[in-house]
Amino acid sequence: MYYDYTDSPYGKIYLFGDFMGITHLHIENEEVICPVNIEDYEYNDFVFIEARYQLEEYFAGTRKTFNLVLNPAGTDFQKRVWNELTTIEYGRTKSYSTIAYKIGNENSSRAVGTANGKNPIPIIIPCHRVISKRGLIANYLYGKEMKKKLLIGEGNYRFIEYIQESLF
Repeated sequence: MYYDYTDSPYGKIYLFGDFMGITHLHIENEEVICPVNIEDYEYNDFVFIEARYQLEEYFAGTRKTFNLVLNPAGTDFQKRVWNELTTIEYGRTKSYSTIAYKIGNENSSRAVGTANGKNPIPIIIPCHRVISKRGLIANYLYGKEMKKKLLIGEGNYRFIEYIQESLF
């Protein structure tokens, strides 16, 4: 198992995984504990060359979709939710209830929210693009302010009023 890191406008981003794919992404943050023990991983900047390149393009605004091998661990339900999140287009959002409908379980919007919150590869699996059906920002592991920055960074200005309202 390997790790690497890259700088971003939101802080240092750590990537974890192996040749089977990325398993975790962590944004360095004093309030959020890294989900894995970095001492269990070996530093290797070769494994994540493409991931670092695509993240740099994303933050520069020139990449709208990621094309990386991902290998997140989770339940079948979580993986269905995470897979659906990857279909949310850059600069767009979907509600938890829409995600529930898309995965064939209309009454599971709360469970979708829980799976969304357990996404081990944020940004690449864009859990920040999921909002409430009223258009408000719901919880985000790295905080509502970070979610707001990611959405605005993608040019999602139509939700600014709702975003500002939901931060308080």
